[in-house]
Amino acid sequence: MGSSNRLFNRQRTVHEILGGGLVADVMLWRRGNLTMGILLVTLAAWVVFEKSGYTLLSLVSNVLLLLIGILFLWAKSAAILNRPAPPLPELYLSEETVNEMGAFIRAQVNDILSASKDIALGKDARLFFKVAGYLLLISLVGGLTDFLTLGYTSLVVVLTVPALYERYEDYIDSYTILGYRKMQQLYVKFDSKFVNRFRKWILEKQKLS
Repeated sequence: MGSSNRLFNRQRTVHEILGGGLVADVMLWRRGNLTMGILLVTLAAWVVFEKSGYTLLSLVSNVLLLLIGILFLWAKSAAILNRPAPPLPELYLSEETVNEMGAFIRAQVNDILSASKDIALGKDARLFFKVAGYLLLISLVGGLTDFLTLGYTSLVVVLTVPALYERYEDYIDSYTILGYRKMQQLYVKFDSKFVNRFRKWILEKQKLS
């Protein structure tokens, strides 16, 4: 299937578009065991949160408290019994890592602030309607479900839709392009029948006035 019959005339494969690394492998089920493990773990976490009444903050706090308590008792008993201390990885953030993280966060925040300024000053109407549409969608979805369920559902979508699209992309692309062309034809007919007449009517009213 040529690139002219692909969505957006793309040249790259789905795997390449997703980065071509581990994340792409997981999303496209190239590492099925890992993908299935992620889905099962998140499903188990979702069931625990929904049935136990725990919140994410309370569960993380309790797990960290248990871990710190175990390590503390292990270290004390090791000192008394002349045994080796618990093995811990080197916990250290290099200056280079911090600078890279800071630069990335700074760039993202500046992009958001710049876009917000353009929206507030009315410089980019398309961006305004796009952001407004996303916010409205988030508001509607947020009113129908809680954040935890939304997060799990989003993960399931991310780990299934790209893989299904890659498997059936020839059919999906062809039918989507066909539907898009049909919509264009309908728009042209609608524009010629109604929009142009409305414009002419407005022009005639302006001339008469």
